[in-house]
Amino acid sequence: MDRGRHPVPVRDRKVGASSRNHRFSANVQVIVDADTRLVVAAARPVPGTTADARAWRASGLAEHCQGVAVLGDGAYINTGLIIPHRRRPGRALMAGEEADNAEHRRVRARVEHTFARMRNYKILRDCR
Repeated sequence: MDRGRHPVPVRDRKVGASSRNHRFSANVQVIVDADTRLVVAAARPVPGTTADARAWRASGLAEHCQGVAVLGDGAYINTGLIIPHRRRPGRALMAGEEADNAEHRRVRARVEHTFARMRNYKILRDCR
């Protein structure tokens, strides 16, 4: 599971929000099967300034993921998604946590590649 901020036309201000680079963007939540790299579900876009965890809760995608492990990045704290282990101040990650994070990165890279393909083929353009 991941989100992507994608530029939207200025005329579509209901979905887009001005970001720090002065472009309008939308936050799109997408669930991708890591094995097949197929999009399982996509939520309606929300303004690009919406926090990822808030967008996840509002998306309704959790119902599509019952009984399945869903990975997210570190922005999805307290959402029920599997997120990477965080290093605490003054303490390094244990070897098992580091191995978990390495596997997490490997699987999430597939999701990022799927997002790149969706951008290249302009699939998300029609999502707004």
